[in-house]
Amino acid sequence: MADLLSQLKQHSVVVADTGDFGSIRKYQPRDATTNPSLILKAATMPEYAELVDRVVREARAEAPAASATLGLAMDKLAVAFGLEILKIVPNRVSTEVDARLSFNTAASVAKARELIARYEAAGIPRERILVKLASTWEGIQAAAALKADGIRCNLTLLFSFAQAVACAEAGVQLISPFVGRILDWHKKATGIAAYAPAEDPGVKSVTRIYAYYKKFGYSTEVMGASFRNKDEILELAGCDLLTIAPALLEELQSNQGEVPAKLTPAAAAALPLEKIQLSEAAFRWQHNEDAMATEKLSEGIRLFAADSIKLETFLAAKLAA
Repeated sequence: MADLLSQLKQHSVVVADTGDFGSIRKYQPRDATTNPSLILKAATMPEYAELVDRVVREARAEAPAASATLGLAMDKLAVAFGLEILKIVPNRVSTEVDARLSFNTAASVAKARELIARYEAAGIPRERILVKLASTWEGIQAAAALKADGIRCNLTLLFSFAQAVACAEAGVQLISPFVGRILDWHKKATGIAAYAPAEDPGVKSVTRIYAYYKKFGYSTEVMGASFRNKDEILELAGCDLLTIAPALLEELQSNQGEVPAKLTPAAAAALPLEKIQLSEAAFRWQHNEDAMATEKLSEGIRLFAADSIKLETFLAAKLAA
């Protein structure tokens, strides 16, 4: 009998949710995702000191003015990690736009274009990059504008069905619904300590989104993210992609068992679902009506922004040395 990870890869594309190159090499995912929290963690690890120092030197040399050096270093660091990851994974890496731009469509578009330009200057075609944006209305509109440039986006911090529908209508390349954070909210709100895998609120949310997309032929990829345990992952076998942290990848690789496909296009096609379309006003109202999604989106943006500030502080100290 094969290990759980190798069997899971028969049903879903496995993505490494880490900025650590060693973990990516070990588990051989097709794609990898990063975010400010993961970059911050990796940048402070001794094994990446040389990469960080190189970025600092280049930022000092290339900045048009002293005031621009820190911002340039932040962009160069995100792309530097992405470039190293692309030497390992065969397909795509996700690089995130600063969460502090989550409510500014024009600024998000401009920053995404800057990041793509840096990758292309390094010889990487834009098809191998997913620009991560928060799933705010403004982020979704930014993704729609970037699609016209051939820039593909990964809409992250996705918690509500309204967010998922709006992303699909905008032709977004990929969404990342946060399974574990949905579970966290419901455990706290209900006092229920544990859910059966099929009843896990995060699992049910992704299952609903997947079924809706497949039923109505949307091309947007669904990538389950932010898992708390391997049972959540296995319950979503068959989802387009699953991005998994190294600790859970290790657990899946270390255990054996059967992994049947739980999500299939055929099963989705047979469901009696109704197609909906959302205006901006309808989107904002339906998302607002979902207390979990409203709270977790705001919290997620704040947390990513806080880690961006910590990373700036870390780089500023390097630049001042």
